[in-house]
Amino acid sequence: MADRVVTRTLKASVTNHSQVAEDLDSHGFAASKLWNVGRWTISRVWNAIDHIPDADELCSYLKDHDRYADLHSQSSQRVLQELGEAFVSWYEQDDPDANPPGYRKHGDERPRSTVTWKNQGFKLDTQYNRVRLSKGTNMKESRYAADYILCEYTLQTDDQTLDAVESVQTVRAVWNGDAWELHFVCKMRIETPETPGERTAGIDLGICNTAAVSLGDETLLYPGNALKEDAHYFRREEYETEGADGPSDKAEWARQTKSRRQDHFLHALSKDIVEQCADRDVGTIAVGHPKNIRDDEDWGRHGNKRLHDWAFEALLSHIEYKAQERGIDVERVDEAALKTSKTCCECGTEADSNRVERGLYICENCDLLANSDLNAAENMRSTVTPSPAKDRSNGCLAQPSVRLFDKSTGRVVPQEQVVP
Repeated sequence: MADRVVTRTLKASVTNHSQVAEDLDSHGFAASKLWNVGRWTISRVWNAIDHIPDADELCSYLKDHDRYADLHSQSSQRVLQELGEAFVSWYEQDDPDANPPGYRKHGDERPRSTVTWKNQGFKLDTQYNRVRLSKGTNMKESRYAADYILCEYTLQTDDQTLDAVESVQTVRAVWNGDAWELHFVCKMRIETPETPGERTAGIDLGICNTAAVSLGDETLLYPGNALKEDAHYFRREEYETEGADGPSDKAEWARQTKSRRQDHFLHALSKDIVEQCADRDVGTIAVGHPKNIRDDEDWGRHGNKRLHDWAFEALLSHIEYKAQERGIDVERVDEAALKTSKTCCECGTEADSNRVERGLYICENCDLLANSDLNAAENMRSTVTPSPAKDRSNGCLAQPSVRLFDKSTGRVVPQEQVVP
């Protein structure tokens, strides 16, 4: 086994919540106020010179602002960095229906924003499971106020302790809708196999089927039904409750719940994919990277909205770091360059007409019958396998094993094990 240092986020419950909730609330509200000041500054500059300032410019503009001093300086920097990143993400969508990042305000109320403390803003005591979080200058003004928030915590995992990690990079206070919790972003050392497996796998990421995996003599299909159902339900809940003063509390709940459920789905899905590959002695995974898909063509109003909801980059990142823990290499494949969805994995014929409706792929040249997503996944696998036909079973390309997300357990299991 070989050691490897990786970055992980460990979640923890705050055990002295009643003692620190007021201070965490004040910092969460302060982060929202600073976000709103930054948002107003962007509007002012944008209207004046048709330029959207980035995070560094925002920090330069606002470092002397009174709201900047509500938080530790590094925490304030992170709030403005998040705002800058949100504008970059919105701009790169190039979606006329998408609104730019808005103000964090519901009428006269501000939500509790996440607050981040970097290395100079916290001090960790792993012996007694405590962390000291520095307050902003304005929060220390009272003669009776402490200069820090002392949180006691319990990790939400049984197999990790903070004293076993290499280092803690940042600490985040996150409001989960009911209470504050802490997220520790850590560098940790893990053991990985020195000799990777000899087999290869190809993965195609999509919308109807979130992932299609080809292992040569076996294929796995991961439908995205649960993800689509959540997107439809919570988007309706969000849009139907927005009023004149902006999003309502229920709309904010819908957004946060959808985000948490999507994040859990992607973690569960990527975990199962990597476990299935590791169990089959896979050493290399080739994953399609549809990096320019949003720019390639107009998919129509409905299609563009579904594409916007498609978190393929997050899923790809989850697969990469989970595979890394198992000693499996992941290679990103440019789908557009290889034309994986149009090309027959058996004979190499490229034709749009081979893709038939409902995901069926029929090659007019060699009569290959396959699921179109699995055909693309096998084309991915061919980029890391010299002679894929030698270990390929064409029959399994048409009849994959289906694995579904079971909402009752929050895990991915074979289709026959899912409770209706």
